[in-house]
Amino acid sequence: LDASGPDSDIVLSTRVRLARNLQGYAFGPRSRVNDRRAVLRRVTRTAARVDLLAEANVHPLADLDPGTRRILLERRLISQDLLGERSETVVLSTREPVSVMVNEEDHLRLQVLVSGLALEAAWSLVDRLDEDLGQELPYAYDHELGFLTSCPTNVGTGLRASVLIHLPGLVLTKEIGRVLRGLSQVGLTFRGLYGEGSEVVGNFFQVSNQTTLGKTEEDLVDHLDRMVRQVIEYERRERRVLLRDAYQVTEDKIWRAYGLLRYARSISFEEMMNLLSGVRLGAALKLLPGLRVYSLNKIMIFAQSAHLEEAAGRKLPPGECDVHRATYVRRILATEGVVIPDKEPPQSGSDAVPDP
Repeated sequence: LDASGPDSDIVLSTRVRLARNLQGYAFGPRSRVNDRRAVLRRVTRTAARVDLLAEANVHPLADLDPGTRRILLERRLISQDLLGERSETVVLSTREPVSVMVNEEDHLRLQVLVSGLALEAAWSLVDRLDEDLGQELPYAYDHELGFLTSCPTNVGTGLRASVLIHLPGLVLTKEIGRVLRGLSQVGLTFRGLYGEGSEVVGNFFQVSNQTTLGKTEEDLVDHLDRMVRQVIEYERRERRVLLRDAYQVTEDKIWRAYGLLRYARSISFEEMMNLLSGVRLGAALKLLPGLRVYSLNKIMIFAQSAHLEEAAGRKLPPGECDVHRATYVRRILATEGVVIPDKEPPQSGSDAVPDP
């Protein structure tokens, strides 16, 4: 949220996740209650002796109400699969950007979530956690295939690295299709805000590695890092094109988006995200001076439905939820950065206003 990471005006966050299973216990769809309970006992005992997890909070999913589980989903700390109520499923969370899902699709999902583009730092942290746990837990491993996982696409390294990246410039100049096709050709894929199966909203794309077999973890992380840096350069180039060739249209789109967010009395999450994309672009281009990326990141998280219901202390019907969302957005925009236009747009051609 704090937008402290590298390239945080374009990259919201970096996540690196490792899938692991334990020898001697069925995993995936074949796992039984006794398997999951035994895995949970072993993992929680071991976690207490691992530095990164020594002070972790343990959250049994069955003890959390549905609203709290949805908050964890909205913060991208759990997956859709963990919205159920299996009593053997827990999340270990710490003050570090580290969390562990136990008994999800695999016995263990180790993940690190950090600000901006920081793949190497995130990988280093999750690798350290993996090494510490692996010294005491017998991972399911095959000398030819690598780490064994429930889903065949994760077999090998078990690594999924992803970057949540904002690409309005490429979308507005209609170059996004070419860039996404290029990513697929080099072994990468993209998803929406909440990962697999989710739609792209607000011009946010989650770009990640597609395969994990046949390469080392370092190779996969380095490849994704190089490709994302290239996409960032494409995005910055297209933003310069917008300023050069369509300044007034771009400025108008940005200020219209800001005006709607600033004064709307009811707004859906999808509409908010699409308008927020324009406002975020305006902040990055210095067309909305005084507006911090941190404030926009807060809106993205806390204006989601489960967070609004938590703040209200009750379940909100869809229409009422939209009203609460608009109220929250107005409050943040009113208190965390007064936006004042600092200059008139350049004028040329038939649109120029002659001097009196």
